[in-house]
Amino acid sequence: MGIREVGDSVVIMGPTAVGKSDVAVLVAERLGGEIVSADSMQIYRGLDIGAAKPSAELRARVPHRMIDVADPDEDYSVARYRRAAGEAIADVFARSGVPVIVGGTGLYLHSLIYDMDFGGAKPDGGARAAYERLASERGAEHVHGLLARRAPEAAAKIHPNNVKRVIRALERVSANDAGESAADVSGAYKPFGFSLRGGGLIDPALFLLTRERADLVRRIGERVDAMMRAGLVEETERLAKRGLTTKHLAMLGIGYKETLGYLNGEYGLEEAIELIKIHTRRYAKRQTTWFKRYEDARVVDLTATSESEAAAEIVARVQPEFDLD
Repeated sequence: MGIREVGDSVVIMGPTAVGKSDVAVLVAERLGGEIVSADSMQIYRGLDIGAAKPSAELRARVPHRMIDVADPDEDYSVARYRRAAGEAIADVFARSGVPVIVGGTGLYLHSLIYDMDFGGAKPDGGARAAYERLASERGAEHVHGLLARRAPEAAAKIHPNNVKRVIRALERVSANDAGESAADVSGAYKPFGFSLRGGGLIDPALFLLTRERADLVRRIGERVDAMMRAGLVEETERLAKRGLTTKHLAMLGIGYKETLGYLNGEYGLEEAIELIKIHTRRYAKRQTTWFKRYEDARVVDLTATSESEAAAEIVARVQPEFDLD
């Protein structure tokens, strides 16, 4: 894979609803780059409104990669994302472009920035049985809480109700003897069955977009209301008619799971909307915690700065770093 001698890519990360898509397109336009999405929901075809995919107008302005690359009944792994995104990035490099990687899925970003070993340790059947029994006796929230204490980054990626994936992650933690710490003495990060080391697919300039909490909460509420007006209920209903349920990873995404609950008569529409807002706020908090690990990331606060000004700041920083004129 071709790598520039001075820098090679831009990573724009941040919590949901912070404004990543607009800033990324502006940056890509000014650098002559292309967008590579790092969002675990936007990979699925047919999940448009709830996944908050970039608008048609934004996608027309700049090429976007890693959006609509899988069917919603597929289990799309991090390893599969890394391979496909790596190919997309290599293609951008081959045409002397700048990949602008944008998203809020921490593991997807990790898979590009670090050399990730997905081999890991073998699952332990005894551990699996024990965790399954715990889930049966004490509930999904209990086993997810256990994972959150032992490997918070893994827990931040997995919905509490996805018990199968929670248990799989706990198996890996146990097999690697990760204990209460996420790092071993060598500094290799081992949250659940793979290690993270230097030497990934990219050598990026990292930018973390943030907002004051009250501003982000307001934007989350406005986004959810806009999704409902745009037809999130109808979109979810179409997916349900295709046979998709919460057994599919795609339908465990925030927005879809709660809307399915409404469609199944578990609660009313107003409660579903409020649940989406609550869960989105909690997810944004987990994302922010995740991204704080990146000590080299330059923070760009959008609270009192426009997307255009933020993009100009990013471009000004990377042009000399990438030797771009």
